[in-house]
Amino acid sequence: MQESGTRAVAVSLALFGAAALCEIGGCYAWWCWRREGAGAWVLLPGMACLALFGWLLTLADSDAAGRAFAAYGGIYIVAALAWLRLAEGRPVTARDLAGAALCLAGAALILSAGRAAGR
Repeated sequence: MQESGTRAVAVSLALFGAAALCEIGGCYAWWCWRREGAGAWVLLPGMACLALFGWLLTLADSDAAGRAFAAYGGIYIVAALAWLRLAEGRPVTARDLAGAALCLAGAALILSAGRAAGR
């Protein structure tokens, strides 16, 4: 049973990672349109990314939507910092990394909450 729980967490983390890329990509399309003067055409793939983001979150193993969203939040923060560094070329600070570590610890605790209740 431990292996099945470990596998479920791994699958959820992979789904959260993919969802984060979709959410960031979709929101970045809006950012480019509104703040950087990109053409309105960027909104179409952006909206597709946001729809895929929503769908991916529904695939995560969770007993409640709110718990899935909360756990996802930690993964999103790490992905946003990776985006900051890799896509925008901005430095990630020690405080950014410390905050991300705290969020990942919180996400892990939240992910385990449903299992601890006898799921």
